[in-house]
Amino acid sequence: MSEEHIRHVQRIIEAALLAAARPLSLDQIRELFLEEERPARQVIEHALSQLDQACEDRGYELKKVASGYRFQVRQELAPWVGRLFEEKPQRYSRALLETLALIAYRQPITRGEIEDVRGVTVSSQIIRTLQEREWVRVVGHKDVPGRPAMYATTRQFLDYFGLTTLEQLPPLSEIRDLEDIGREIEDRLQGEIDLESPEQPDATEGDDPEPPSDTLH
Repeated sequence: MSEEHIRHVQRIIEAALLAAARPLSLDQIRELFLEEERPARQVIEHALSQLDQACEDRGYELKKVASGYRFQVRQELAPWVGRLFEEKPQRYSRALLETLALIAYRQPITRGEIEDVRGVTVSSQIIRTLQEREWVRVVGHKDVPGRPAMYATTRQFLDYFGLTTLEQLPPLSEIRDLEDIGREIEDRLQGEIDLESPEQPDATEGDDPEPPSDTLH
């Protein structure tokens, strides 16, 4: 395949990623092409690699997350880009961040097990907020009396924090306590500004209110 054709494929991919409101997987990118002209996966991967290199000196980058590829503003430029938005988000409550951290690191985990670690009751609103954000979901029920729900993180959780796998979370050995885990997640929240989804998440002090209907991915 000629370099000219690869550049043509690259331009199509670039346009699609700019227009998409979500990450696109390799298969979704291939579906952009008619069957008789559909490039092989290796060609798509090569075009993505070339596109990644082309973004090196730009204010945005090509990012691979759990659901595929997307363009996003470089994190180091977030303080400037954030000034485009008049209303600054409040911070998520420490209770929500600690709950999310426990689910991320100890999944699958029940609400009772989260409460045992934190030493306080977990607000139903916190669980509802995390589910409506599509950051956590019920993956089963523990085989004990009452059969409590077991929670785990989702692909959307990985996408939002710019991860492809849970292994990219900071190792527990490098984090002293639950508050440090919550702070690490909060830092990622404050730094995330997607090129295609510039809205910042709503947040609260104390118990978290109903999130907006538009889930951030």
